[in-house]
Amino acid sequence: MPTSKPSPFFIWGLILLGFAIRVPFTTLTPVLNQIAQALHVSVDSLGILTTVPLLMFALFSSLAPKLAQYSGIERLFTMALLAMVIGSFIRIFNVPTLYLGTIIIGAAIAMLNVLLPALILVNQPHQIGRYTTLYTTAMTVAMAIFSALAVPIVMASSWKTLILVLTALLVVTLVVWLPNNKNNHKLQLPQEISNASREKLWKNKLAWFLLVFGGLQSFLFYTGVTWLPTMAQDAGISAGLTGILAGVYTLIGMPFSLFLPIALTRLELKQRRYLMGGISGLGIVSLILLLIPLNNFIYWLIINALLGLTVGALFPYLMTSLSLKTTSAHQAAQLSGMVQTGGYFLAAVGPIGFGYAHVLFQSWFPAKVILLILAAVMTFCLLYVERFEKI
Repeated sequence: MPTSKPSPFFIWGLILLGFAIRVPFTTLTPVLNQIAQALHVSVDSLGILTTVPLLMFALFSSLAPKLAQYSGIERLFTMALLAMVIGSFIRIFNVPTLYLGTIIIGAAIAMLNVLLPALILVNQPHQIGRYTTLYTTAMTVAMAIFSALAVPIVMASSWKTLILVLTALLVVTLVVWLPNNKNNHKLQLPQEISNASREKLWKNKLAWFLLVFGGLQSFLFYTGVTWLPTMAQDAGISAGLTGILAGVYTLIGMPFSLFLPIALTRLELKQRRYLMGGISGLGIVSLILLLIPLNNFIYWLIINALLGLTVGALFPYLMTSLSLKTTSAHQAAQLSGMVQTGGYFLAAVGPIGFGYAHVLFQSWFPAKVILLILAAVMTFCLLYVERFEKI
C-alpha cells in the first residue's frame, strides 16, 4: 500500500486522538460516587463502567483490520469518532443509556487502538518513534488533566456537565480529524490472502508471546490503578496521601512516553532487550516490596513510583513494537488486532480477579503473589520477543 503526504491536520488529529482514546471513560472513575448518588443506584453497580470498555476492546479489536480494508483507515477513524460523540452524549440521560454509551465508546476506541500503529506506518513510515510519542504522551497528559478536573467540575456543576465537556472534546477531535479523510488509506489485500495471513499470525509463536506480554502489561496497569490505593489505606496510609500516590503512579511514566518510542527505533535489538528487561525488572522489585505492607508513606511512594514507571514505559514500548516488528500496515493492523483482542481479555479480568482473590482468601497476600508471578511471566515474554527483529 503506497504512502502519501499526510494532511496538515494529521499531527493535531493524532494528538487529539491520544486525548480521546482513554479520557471518555477513565475520567469518570474519580466521580462514580457522585454519579451513583444522582442516579439513585449503588456505586458498586457502576464499577463495571471501567471494565466494559476493556471487554469491548477485546471483542471488537479483531474486526478493525477487516473494516479498514473496506472503508480505509482515516475514514474508519472518522466513523469511530462520530460513534464516540453519540455514545458519550447519550450517557447523560439515565442508567441504561450510561451503559449503552460506554459500550459504544469502548467499541469505537477498539478501532482506534488497533489501527493507530498502521495509521502511523502508512503516513510516516520513517518517523514511527516520533509519531508514536505524540499520541502516547497525549494519552498520559489527557488522563492526568481530566482526572484532576473531574471532581472540581462535578462539584461546581454536575456529573452531566462533565460528560458534556468530554463530549465537546470528542466533537473537536472529530472536526480536526475530518480533513484527513482526503488522504484515506485502505488496507488493500485480497480476502483469501488476508484470511491466510490472519491464520498464519495466530499460529505464530512470537505473536502469542507479544499477546501475553500486552495482556499482562494492561492487567498490571489496571489492577494497580484500581487496588493500589485501597491496599495502601489498608496498610494505614491516609486517603489524602493515597490520592498523591495515585497521581505518582499515573504520571511518573510520562517521560517514557516522550522519549522511549524514538529511542526504540534507534537502538539495536540487544540494547532494546536490556533496556526494556531492566524496566520490567523494576516492576518485579515493586511487587516484591508490595508483599510487605508497611505503614510508611515513603515506602508506598517507592512502590507506586517503580510500578507506575514500569507500566508507563511498557505501553509505549508495546505500541511502538506493533509497528517496528512488522513490515506492512496490513500486518501491523492484524498483529495489533490479535494482541489487543487477547490482551484486553486478560486486562478485563485483572481488577475483578484481584478483588475476588482478596475476598476469597481474606488477605491481599495471595493476590500479590499471583501478581508477582504474572509480572515475571510478562518480563519473560518481553525478553523472548526482543530476541527477534520481526514477527
